Amino acid sequence: MAIRSHIRSLVLPLAMLLAVLFNNVCGLFYGIVPYLVFTMLFLNYTAIDVRRMHPSWLHLWLLLFQAGISFAFFLLLRLTALPPALSEGMMICVLTPVAASVVVVACALGANRECVTTYTILANLMVAILAPIYFSFIGVHQDLPFVASFWKIFCRVVPQIVFPFILALLLQHFLPRINNFFCRYKSISLYVWALTLTIILGKTFHDVVEMPDRDGTMLWLMALLSALICAFQFAAGKWMGSLFNKRIEGGQLLGQKNTSFGIWLAIEYLNPTSAPISAVAMALYSMWQNLFNSWQMWQHDKRATNTANND
Repeated sequence: MAIRSHIRSLVLPLAMLLAVLFNNVCGLFYGIVPYLVFTMLFLNYTAIDVRRMHPSWLHLWLLLFQAGISFAFFLLLRLTALPPALSEGMMICVLTPVAASVVVVACALGANRECVTTYTILANLMVAILAPIYFSFIGVHQDLPFVASFWKIFCRVVPQIVFPFILALLLQHFLPRINNFFCRYKSISLYVWALTLTIILGKTFHDVVEMPDRDGTMLWLMALLSALICAFQFAAGKWMGSLFNKRIEGGQLLGQKNTSFGIWLAIEYLNPTSAPISAVAMALYSMWQNLFNSWQMWQHDKRATNTANND
């Protein structure tokens, strides 16, 4: 058990290392990412008790934070002498919805699966509604009708999350034995996520390396700001979660972002001069959040091992 926990704690750092070492080939496998995400979510959803899924006050406060703070950071940084790309990048880092993989990491840390899944669906729906409103003031699609923009984002995020959820519910209801079979292997989802992370980060890192006219000072500043934003969101989420006795859930739901979707938002909606920098901000955020998640898993497994030894 101790060996297994030790290996699990190293999964995410190893995925990040492989992403850097083999970044030049990760793009070749990018097409399988949606299938990996579907598999990862489906395995976790097979263990969900839908009767225990319901919105809570914690979910509401997290949604309000994400909606308000994202635009507040944008306005605050716009008042400074910093380049507009930085303000837009930080807005993306907060506005981007919670990662689909949050159910994997959060549950590995001991979070409630139903609470995490409920917010994952709510947050992605909120961003599908909110993002077109925000981007109607900035970016390259200010003249795009709200319904068209909403549908574009909706089709990007919702099927990836809802379809495996519906499939798992159908199996639970009509074919429970098959559902139980898949449920026994839900722990594999962590390693599926590690493979997904390797591909996504590797491709992003390669794109940054190959980016023409890179500004070293801008990249360092973006790395610093994205680290601060990451720490702030995890801390705020944990604080709000502690008010409802769900500290782990709060931190992960607010801090762990769907970085591939955030990168897509930046490239698709922001001005061509801002989009590359803002996309880099989201890629750097992914690095910080996964380093922190690795540390959290190591701490969690260390406590579990100590408790088992004491017993």
